[in-house]
Amino acid sequence: MKLGFTDAYTLWRGHPFPPYGSTRELTRLRADLGTAYEYVMVVHAYMRTGRFSPSAADVLAELDDAIARADALCAEYSGEDLAIAREMRAYAALLAVVYRGFLAAGEST
Repeated sequence: MKLGFTDAYTLWRGHPFPPYGSTRELTRLRADLGTAYEYVMVVHAYMRTGRFSPSAADVLAELDDAIARADALCAEYSGEDLAIAREMRAYAALLAVVYRGFLAAGEST
């Protein structure tokens, strides 16, 4: 079973932003996720108004990069930082599912 756009959006809106980690790499990754979050907020406007207005940024490329960086950190870390890196990876993946679904929904209207 595949996670649909509306379900992914609902999960995202109810999911807290990932916590801070103890390393510089996790801090940078969290900051980049914050930027991606701002880009993905166009989806929230779309769900409220139906107005399709994608971000000018290459959101999916940024999220793919964040996922790859989180994967690398997961391979390197242990303990609490590993748990946080996994959480950041999952959050980036969820944002990517939401944004891909948004693009598909907007293109079909």
